Amino acid sequence: MSRDAAARTAPRLERQAAEEARGRLEHARGTRLVQLRALTETGQSADDHLMSAQRDAIERVLKEIDEAFARIEAGTYGLCLACAKPVPAERLEILPYTRHCVACRGGQAG
Repeated sequence: MSRDAAARTAPRLERQAAEEARGRLEHARGTRLVQLRALTETGQSADDHLMSAQRDAIERVLKEIDEAFARIEAGTYGLCLACAKPVPAERLEILPYTRHCVACRGGQAG
């Protein structure tokens, strides 16, 4: 492949990867919104600590998903926020909103 052809192909592959990431993030967001709606519709007391903890966890993931969308727009999606190395594609497929590679995640949630 010529250098010019490679230069034209790289942005196309990056756009394709970004679209795939957006799709995974949209799916993750939709799933969390359904979970949040189900928690709300149970009608249990707002004082229920388990329900509150579940709601907080879902809302935290929704925030992480929004941050991942921002990283796509900034062109930094898929880079570890701690070491700046690429996060393995397999990890991004499983946890598309992750901010860290496995080595840097330490005690963090993703």
